[in-house]
Amino acid sequence: MSDVMDATIGADGVSLETLPPFGRFIFRGPEGAVQAMSEAFGISLPREACRSTMAADRAALWLGPDEWLLLAPAAGLESIDAEAEDRISQLPHSMVDVSDRQVGLRLSGRRAATVLSGGVPLDLDPSAFPVGMCTRTVLAKAEIVLWRAAPESFHIEVWRSFAPYVHGFLREHMREFGN
Repeated sequence: MSDVMDATIGADGVSLETLPPFGRFIFRGPEGAVQAMSEAFGISLPREACRSTMAADRAALWLGPDEWLLLAPAAGLESIDAEAEDRISQLPHSMVDVSDRQVGLRLSGRRAATVLSGGVPLDLDPSAFPVGMCTRTVLAKAEIVLWRAAPESFHIEVWRSFAPYVHGFLREHMREFGN
């Protein structure tokens, strides 16, 4: 990735930053495996559609009826993997480390939803897309996972190969506010 993506970019009411390396797993499984993975990961995986759960430095995002994106600091991946192996190895499931496939971006500030609305076909009003909501969607021509982590903060997961495009798109839409 370019040095431009490594910097935090700000405008009046909105900032964009590339998040530090993070561990990411895509987990799929039936209810028994979900419960065991919740115990292994240290937080309950959400069962409600398009919702997230967080605790300390970990998050679980519901992506589908039997699919979750698990986020954790990169330094703890080996222990998560070992704990999961102990608890779910005998249960049907799929757990894939996608840490190197994706990049995390944070768009925050009072105008973050306005900037995102330039490329995301969702209603980002807090009543329609509240804190904790997450979904797969598109931003312009790139598939992303969008998560409203706080009232004025969105976490964006994008495949590494599309990250410069998404970053540039957001940066261009931020120019309206002084960048």
